[in-house]
Amino acid sequence: MRLPRTVVPATDAQARWRDLVDRRLPEAAGARPDWPVRLDHCFARILLDNACGGPWRESVAPPAWANMPADRLAAATELGEAVLAGRADLALLNRRSLGWRGKGGGKGGGKGKAPAAPDALRDGPLILRRWRRADDAPFAALNADPEVMRHFPATKAPAESLWEARSLDRRFEADGFGPWVLEMPGEPFLGFVGALRLVRPMPFAGGERPGAGVEIGWRLARAGWGRGLATRAARLALADLFGRCGIADVLAFTALGNAPSRRVMDRLGMRRDAAEDFDHPALPEGSPLCRHVLYRLSAAEFRAANGACA
Repeated sequence: MRLPRTVVPATDAQARWRDLVDRRLPEAAGARPDWPVRLDHCFARILLDNACGGPWRESVAPPAWANMPADRLAAATELGEAVLAGRADLALLNRRSLGWRGKGGGKGGGKGKAPAAPDALRDGPLILRRWRRADDAPFAALNADPEVMRHFPATKAPAESLWEARSLDRRFEADGFGPWVLEMPGEPFLGFVGALRLVRPMPFAGGERPGAGVEIGWRLARAGWGRGLATRAARLALADLFGRCGIADVLAFTALGNAPSRRVMDRLGMRRDAAEDFDHPALPEGSPLCRHVLYRLSAAEFRAANGACA
């Protein structure tokens, strides 16, 4: 005798996701000849891959709607809503997804191919380089350090750190730039410094268009603190971003109380307008980390401040 299958009720967030990819996006595709895909599973692939920073099945067991971590499912759903509203470039998102899967840009692959990233950038003994498997353990230790993570909601478990490391390195494949590992002589891993394309809608001017904004950021182990390394490495990453990659402007944001990161933003010559402060959508209302400050920097401003070094 065959036992009946147990059906687990979907949460509201899961039901919203399934309606989005199973019905709303495929129905909308009929009126959007510029979209590169039409089928429900293709929409799911694109949104889930971009929310995970790589092929989603490498970090989540199927079915995705039931097993995706709540924050990533929310990010994928918000991205899909932005596509429906015409605020996100589906072709760009599709190119990133197919590139991670080794299938090239595909039909409607986006506006040009991402520039190939070098293996490393150098400023004297300071090196910004691509990620290696040997970085997994020290990165997990960094993410488990309460002092390093005091301006984040929580420390990270080893499995979460491993997923994040792979996701950060894949940024280079998708966009031609990403967060570089910071290395100094005798110190092979001091954290990361570099840029990320923002693919989650954010509540500030320009942030409502996922994929359009580029953020500069850093996370250093305690051994790298107080040495000016974050500022120096960020300048090196910005010179590459504004030069080789042709990015016109970048932004940075952090929790209101994160004074060390805000000092780095000031030293980089970034501009803050208090009117642009915002509540981070990934943090619960009332969290002491919820309120964030926003800084901006253009390529022209960076070159004016750094001259021939830019």
